[in-house]
Amino acid sequence: MDSAELLNLLGNENRRRILRLLARKPCYVTEISEYLGVSPKAVIDHLRKLEAAGLIESRTDDQRRKYYFISQNLRLEVSVSPYGFGAKSAYPASQSLDVTASCRHLKIDLNTRDPADLTDVATELARLEQLENELSMAQRWVQGRLAAVMEQLGERLDVDDTRLYADVLSALVDGPETTEAVVEAVEAPPPVVHEALTELEENGILARKGGRWQLVE
Repeated sequence: MDSAELLNLLGNENRRRILRLLARKPCYVTEISEYLGVSPKAVIDHLRKLEAAGLIESRTDDQRRKYYFISQNLRLEVSVSPYGFGAKSAYPASQSLDVTASCRHLKIDLNTRDPADLTDVATELARLEQLENELSMAQRWVQGRLAAVMEQLGERLDVDDTRLYADVLSALVDGPETTEAVVEAVEAPPPVVHEALTELEENGILARKGGRWQLVE
């Protein structure tokens, strides 16, 4: 399920409350109904939608009561700023993933070990929770710096559509590119991209050599 569908699904307050409850423990319909203060029929409708989305699953106990529980970890991020709007969903990566290889700016200690007993489990849990908090703060810092840089770019160029110009510059960070390659990278109409490239050239930020655009050092 993509992020737009997830946003629509989780836009309902009762479905969010159901997930909050199931994050504490598996529950059956009557428990959820009492917790929400709505009819079992309405609860079943919400559960069906959450189950169809793959967010929850169910199992039946020895007394033939159907219990519902969250089936997997999922992270949904929404970013709203004057320079862009985006939503993305992500599932947990494999423990074998080398984060430092793809995130070269990440300096946080990522060493992990398999807990041997409950004391080690508690210690590892506390460490991971601290790491989560630090990553959240780092993400907020990055968003703040990104907004500041975008504002500087807008002031330098005296334009409103800062996001387009930022995307054009990002497409040229790794080296010279043709106009067609930049158009494909930023996914914008060719005339709009050509206008942005020309304006960046007039401002002394880009230069065109041999039919390719490049950043001016």
